[in-house]
Amino acid sequence: MSGLNLAQQEAVNYMQGPCLVLAGAGSGKTRVITHKVGRLIQAGVEAKRILAITFTNKAAAEMRERAKSLIGRDAREVVICTFHALGVRLLRSDGAVLGLKPQFSILDSDDVTSILKDAGGTTDSATARQWQWAIGLWKNMGLNAAQAEAQAKDDNEKVTARIMARYEERLTAYQSVDFDDLIGLPLKLLRDHAEVREKWQKHLGHVLVDEYQDTNATQYELLKLLVGERGRFTAVGDDDQSIYGWRGATLDNLKRLPQDYPQLKVVKLEQNYRSTSAILRAANNVIQPNPKLFPKTLFSELGEGEPVRVVDADGEDHEAERAVARIQSIRANGMGHEWKDFAILYRANHQARVFEQALRKAQIPYKVSGGQSFFDRAEIRDLCAWLRLWVNNDDDPAFLRAITTPKRGIGHTTLQNLGIFATKMKLSLFEALFSSSLGSVLPAKAVGSLHEFGRYVNDLEFRARHTMGAEDARAFLTDWLKDIGYEKHLYDSEDSERLAASRWTNVMEFCDWMAQRCGGQIDDTAGVQIAGEKKSLLEVAQTISLLSTLSEREQDQNVVTLSTLHASKGLEWPHVTLAGCVEGLLPFKLDDEGAGKDTVNEGILQRLQEERRLMYVGITRAQRSLAVSWTRKRKKGRDVIAAQPSRFIAEMALDVKTVKEDPREKLKALRAEFARKSAESAAAASAAAAGGAA
Repeated sequence: MSGLNLAQQEAVNYMQGPCLVLAGAGSGKTRVITHKVGRLIQAGVEAKRILAITFTNKAAAEMRERAKSLIGRDAREVVICTFHALGVRLLRSDGAVLGLKPQFSILDSDDVTSILKDAGGTTDSATARQWQWAIGLWKNMGLNAAQAEAQAKDDNEKVTARIMARYEERLTAYQSVDFDDLIGLPLKLLRDHAEVREKWQKHLGHVLVDEYQDTNATQYELLKLLVGERGRFTAVGDDDQSIYGWRGATLDNLKRLPQDYPQLKVVKLEQNYRSTSAILRAANNVIQPNPKLFPKTLFSELGEGEPVRVVDADGEDHEAERAVARIQSIRANGMGHEWKDFAILYRANHQARVFEQALRKAQIPYKVSGGQSFFDRAEIRDLCAWLRLWVNNDDDPAFLRAITTPKRGIGHTTLQNLGIFATKMKLSLFEALFSSSLGSVLPAKAVGSLHEFGRYVNDLEFRARHTMGAEDARAFLTDWLKDIGYEKHLYDSEDSERLAASRWTNVMEFCDWMAQRCGGQIDDTAGVQIAGEKKSLLEVAQTISLLSTLSEREQDQNVVTLSTLHASKGLEWPHVTLAGCVEGLLPFKLDDEGAGKDTVNEGILQRLQEERRLMYVGITRAQRSLAVSWTRKRKKGRDVIAAQPSRFIAEMALDVKTVKEDPREKLKALRAEFARKSAESAAAASAAAAGGAA
């Protein structure tokens, strides 16, 4: 218990029943979770019977590392995973009762978009993504297609619900699930099958849930079924940091806990170990108008610190200049600050551009956090699917992506029947393709098309196995892409020729990168140029899963971070600029829904409260200094309109007279002072030299 404050100790030591830990920003919630895991093991709970659920793989990895350093070898037995990874575990173990084979495929977002375009009879990706968004929300609410259609508000929703029904049919036929199913299907599994539910409840000794305020209705029901009436769980969260309502997260889950578990123990963590008192005071003031489920006030013992600054600017360009000048000014103070000590946070992705331009002009290195990884781009995932299929013919998601991208005249009905046949014969899709009895369920023409695809994949695999060195690999990949018509596929599937050209450039870059690896010019683990042994293209393809790790190295770069407020949650920096704090951006367009109806007004009020929580999250990312900036004018489409400072600036209750500053003037003064001291030093050195000569 060394290093824990009294509230943290209380949370760690309570093991008699359900426990809710209200962990304010920077209050050490991960420390509490890892110490509680250790305390449970100390109390006799087997490590393998402890489950800790997080919301991101990064958080799971961090928790696993902390548990390992605290507990030692036992930490390896603790199940630490995301909700989705838990869903996979449940379905791989017991999904057979739902008709799923253990090797079911998990479709990514692009796979889903492709299937929805087919199910809805459209070639428009934007329309398919709107369907995808609506279907995801319905699934997170626990609704199937029939239930969604029954409560549809208009014709558009009815159409989407019918497309959802066709989409569900295809997923079943393909033995595939999407990410939302990884929560919904385990819920169905536990709810409808008592023997499976009892098995898991008996197995789990204690469940810990991180970021509990971000759970949706389906996740709450899943948690209830996992822990049963005994309620051996610890939920750790903060109602003031609930900022994901737009994707289904609901504070109702916090309200329901005391109702569903009357014996619930509530522990508040209010001591902040991250920020100064000045920053926390601004945060407490901002969040104060929101209704409180469990009132709490953060405090810090790190001292008062610098006052929170309010920086006003004429427009976005001026605002970016001032943000950059502030970074340069703090660095010029000579306190040894690195670039990675600074972050500029904003409400929406489009705001990044002007800050990128200002940072490039000042030759300051930066990264845009939350941006898409190169290896997450649809075109790169397409190519990786083919490579994965060469390496492992039983990779069903890769098979489905490769056989439909680009389209080869093999329709969903053929693939649906192939999926049913493969499930019945307990074969992978690729194995089923060559089965001698496939002709009994498919017409000869369809079987011929499938055989042609299968032979082509086998031929590619053979050639890739014998393709060595950079030049041969580059030639092979170029010929292959030409053979499948991938460039034409990109131009046909994009409305914008410029966007298609950009995607094709990414493909060429990927092929070049792969070829360099074949030539022994790139080390797999470090991504640096080296002189090494040549490899076959198939050997390189076998390490395809390592590609995603390349983007993770960005975390260690010494660069300024640009990030949306949503992407900044869970992170912290010594010096933060919170930009674009104007009405219409933060809070975001509250008046668009109109007024006059109680339901609409209630909706606007809830949105305002979530926007306020978003501001609170932004403020509490700062450790040592915080500047909040707003502009008198801002761009809206092609127009420039007058802007008003965000209401949240007034709610911070700062002494504006003392906190307004112009970073450029401060930097100019610092430079003048430096020049003066340099001149004095030069003069003194000159005088000393003259005296010596005399």
